[in-house]
Amino acid sequence: MYAPHVPLWMTPPQVRKPPPLLMQRTHDTELRELLVRLKAEHRDLDAEIISLEQAGSADILTIKRLKKRKLALKDHMIAVEDQLFPDIIA
Repeated sequence: MYAPHVPLWMTPPQVRKPPPLLMQRTHDTELRELLVRLKAEHRDLDAEIISLEQAGSADILTIKRLKKRKLALKDHMIAVEDQLFPDIIA
């Protein structure tokens, strides 16, 4: 359905889009929260791997899977950090 163009001052507040800066802050906040969760999961995996290795009775395959998951988390963390703090080449 076609909606005629309505000036912004006539648009109800709940329909208006937030300004780009506010959207950027919201996006950054979500990325920072995701980064915190990823770091916590990475730490937890590290602690689990260390405890399994020290116990000596752990399955080698299980430890390898946990290490692979830990590496995947690290890659995800780096990708999120790159979005938050892009490298600007001067």
